[in-house]
Amino acid sequence: MMATTGRILALAAAAMLVACSNQSQIVDWPAVDGPFERDEAMERRIAAIVSEMSLAQKIGQMTQPEIKSISPEEVREYYIGSVLNGGGSWPSGNMYAGVDEWVALADAYYEASMSTDMKTRIPIIWGVDAVHGHNNIFGATLFPHNIGLGAARNPDLIAEIGVSVGRAVRATGIDWVFAPTVAVADDPRWGRTYESFSADASLVREYANQYVWALQGEFASDGNVVATAKHFIGDGATHLGINEGVSLATQAEMITRHGQGYYGALEAGVQTVMASFNSWNDIDSGINYGKIHGSRALLTTALKDKMGFDGFVVSDWNAIGQVHGCTNSHCPAAINAGIDMVMVPFDWKAFIANTVRDVESGAIPVEQPCAHLDTQNTCHRVVDPFDRNRAGLHVPDGIGDEG
Repeated sequence: MMATTGRILALAAAAMLVACSNQSQIVDWPAVDGPFERDEAMERRIAAIVSEMSLAQKIGQMTQPEIKSISPEEVREYYIGSVLNGGGSWPSGNMYAGVDEWVALADAYYEASMSTDMKTRIPIIWGVDAVHGHNNIFGATLFPHNIGLGAARNPDLIAEIGVSVGRAVRATGIDWVFAPTVAVADDPRWGRTYESFSADASLVREYANQYVWALQGEFASDGNVVATAKHFIGDGATHLGINEGVSLATQAEMITRHGQGYYGALEAGVQTVMASFNSWNDIDSGINYGKIHGSRALLTTALKDKMGFDGFVVSDWNAIGQVHGCTNSHCPAAINAGIDMVMVPFDWKAFIANTVRDVESGAIPVEQPCAHLDTQNTCHRVVDPFDRNRAGLHVPDGIGDEG
């Protein structure tokens, strides 16, 4: 049995090497053109909104607690910009909650965000791990994991699934999906290989493009949601396939192979990118980037400056706590690196207090929160939620049905 398993792993690894060898080398992070044109009038409006904010309001807007740890009233009090629900998290802790209960909670958070004393009130955005269907919702349609969808080699199917997922998520009042995962799995021993569409980077790029466009479109439909390309970068490239481990890829390998999904996603206009738990030590170039969440060279220079990503970067679940010198509630290094929205599920009050002190002390440059909010509001500019009506969303057939 062990010999058979070893042969399967060897064959899988060989297939991955063949897929890798078919990629022509890219020597630097390429500029990627998306579908949304820059609106200078809106950019001026965004800058004016940010300039009106107090420091507490700016930090609150950068903070993303988990719904189990924050009430709508606290959203209003702390100027919270986003909430999320992780796996096994439901309204009032009820795993059988119906669509009406999800919508009621979403509306409560929304109304709280729109009743602050901010000069310009900014609607909250709720994110969810709807990674193969709206999988936290009782009665929702589930789809195969990414590895199975990749095996189908059917981009049209991916687009259909994306449309379905977007409609289901919006039906519950949620507007942001932490998908798609665009990892290129190098080693079948990686325990999350099933999250990768393929070891074929060109297929991952095509799928990423189709899935992002299906979720977001031009944000002209009630079924459109904000998409997330994740996890930037190298989560599928770690040494020995160790989850959250260290990638030893060369720069050319990382850019040419593991960047492909992001090129496809950015071409489709993806509005958010999630940073990865892993580290990257480019021994060939003599550059140790360390944890991605703390790397300005990757999150700002590569992703934003060179590739041209103008949405916002969100951290992963308590991932800032893995950056050297940081904790789950305190990480100026991550903010200085380019994290725009900080996922602090439970320690969010301490995070806000610590981050305010960091700005006041100079550990975080005073202009840094402004830069983060500019990128967040760029997403709002594209989605244009300021005047939208959250009520009256169509509930797709079958969502929440018990039959």
